[in-house]
Amino acid sequence: MSIIVSAIGQGLTWGVVGIGLFLTFRILDFPDMTVEGTFPMGAATCVAMIYRGFSPLVATIIAMLVGMIAGLVTGVLYTKGKIPVLLAGILVMTAAYSVNFRIMNRANLTLFNMPTLLKNHFLESLPPYFDSVVLGLVVVTIVTLLLIYFLQTHLGQAFIATGDNPTMARSLGISTDTMQIMGLSVSNGLIALGGGLVAQENGFADVNMGIGVIVVALASIIIGEVVFGDLTMNERLVAVTIGSVLYRFVILLVLQLGFNANDLNLLSAILLSIFMMIPAFEKRFRIRHTLSKGVDKP
Repeated sequence: MSIIVSAIGQGLTWGVVGIGLFLTFRILDFPDMTVEGTFPMGAATCVAMIYRGFSPLVATIIAMLVGMIAGLVTGVLYTKGKIPVLLAGILVMTAAYSVNFRIMNRANLTLFNMPTLLKNHFLESLPPYFDSVVLGLVVVTIVTLLLIYFLQTHLGQAFIATGDNPTMARSLGISTDTMQIMGLSVSNGLIALGGGLVAQENGFADVNMGIGVIVVALASIIIGEVVFGDLTMNERLVAVTIGSVLYRFVILLVLQLGFNANDLNLLSAILLSIFMMIPAFEKRFRIRHTLSKGVDKP
């Protein structure tokens, strides 16, 4: 039972990361590689600030702001510097590795005997692993509700229009550069927030903890879309979190079957590939099924 509860807690926390990537990957249609740098940057910032005496809440908020700055840099490089978004993300991701060393003054830093968001009277009174479930549920709910509200505003609609058709958005007077910079900033801010939360759950931050993050976040998005099919924009935000939880259950099942934990990145990539191919296989099957029905008709 504790393993299942732990998987749910991890899924909810990583759901924040999935939602962050959803903003760029699905709405803006950007393959943003910055996430593999901003996730450990959020973790490093949060842990370093707690280590230096800041409150966990303040440290978590500042970690999010630092991630937004990294996303801002990627956005400026792409929109103003005319660097391809994929390369801009790789450049910032590479720079973030050195920045994370500077933040922590070492390759990793622990939170042993340090306060965290999980260490308060209410959460500590809960059964084992329920603290991460409650914290993850609160954070992902707040993030989802704020984004749902934002996407209904004129600014949010302009943001969506920029991702749908940048040329038409510009013809309507929308500053697509501003929308893209804003999207990259908010996206990476949420990913850094997720990094800060994961670091507090794990009790440490490491400069290498960003490896494979984009695959995990993509898995949350793809699994949610495959499982639930056609959804509205608001429903897709919720589906990302559910997909993140389902992904954790799939990984848990794989580990229970005896696979090595060191193969998680490989397994994640394979699972993501399978889920991404499902819609294509379904489409081919439906076409062939339709053709076969047409042939059978007298």
